[in-house]
Amino acid sequence: MNGVSNMLPFVVGGGILIAISFMFGYKAADPNDPSYHPIAEALMTIGGGNAFGLIVPILAAFIAMSIADRPGFAAGAVGGMLAASGGAGFLGGIIAGFLAGYVVVGLKKAFAGLPSSLEGIKTILLYPLFGIAVTGLLMLYVVNKPVGALNTAITEWLSGLGTGNAVLLGAVLGLMMAFDMGGPVNKSAYVFGTGLLANGVYEPMAAIMAAGMVPPLAIALATTLFKNRFTKQEQDAGKANYIMGFSFITEGAIPFAAADPLRVIPSIMAGSAVAGAISMMAGIGLRAPHGGVFVVPLVDGPWGIYLAGIIAGALLSAVLIGFLKKPINK
Repeated sequence: MNGVSNMLPFVVGGGILIAISFMFGYKAADPNDPSYHPIAEALMTIGGGNAFGLIVPILAAFIAMSIADRPGFAAGAVGGMLAASGGAGFLGGIIAGFLAGYVVVGLKKAFAGLPSSLEGIKTILLYPLFGIAVTGLLMLYVVNKPVGALNTAITEWLSGLGTGNAVLLGAVLGLMMAFDMGGPVNKSAYVFGTGLLANGVYEPMAAIMAAGMVPPLAIALATTLFKNRFTKQEQDAGKANYIMGFSFITEGAIPFAAADPLRVIPSIMAGSAVAGAISMMAGIGLRAPHGGVFVVPLVDGPWGIYLAGIIAGALLSAVLIGFLKKPINK
């Protein structure tokens, strides 16, 4: 989670810049091409070439740092760079982070017996030197090739999904997004989607964002349509979920789910699964990993169907919540 949270600003900023570059009609980087646009190329260079280029190294560096503190950062960053350049991608970056972290932890134990006079050079010389060397060699000769092959296989499988399997994948991602609303299961689905962006697979990200918008929107609609199921305080809090839902802040639904988990969580999971399935069924892709309704015009595909899927999922969940929750006795 330390790696993911530090990686997200690069994913969000870079992804939205890439999406905006396509609004300018980005199709070619050759100035002699009729479709060339200088602003589009600049935004693509910043977002796709540089911000996205840092995703895997930053992920690996902060995973390693969470395991081995600051001495693990350099080894993790280099391991992540090797994963990115060697085709191991996002999965390789995760492995590089853990590998670097535990390599440096091992080095700390190995060098624990050195004289106290050499204490100062451990952090500045020994840990970076041996940490980078060992992590780099393991990535080059052990990790990159098999993980790269796995990464390629996953990308090809996702790119070639039939309609039935795509709908199933969208539904599963939707269920994961609504299960704990910002917790480990939710983040696992989100990381899966953002990792695929770098591989040029955009459909899962669209399904994930649609599904993540449903829980807070469903809560907002339920508190509006079924007022007798909620206290005045809950009704007021529910209004804020319109903004959070439109902004793709799934966590807005957490207080309501925590107050009545057996009724609320299954309800919002059902709606999120529907939204995710509709998005995947329509083959809609999204290059921006955040932004909610504000990036809907940037989707690849019929954005009207995309919005309809989100609304359908939110309405289904709202109706289920209203049906399952009992009226409050005044």
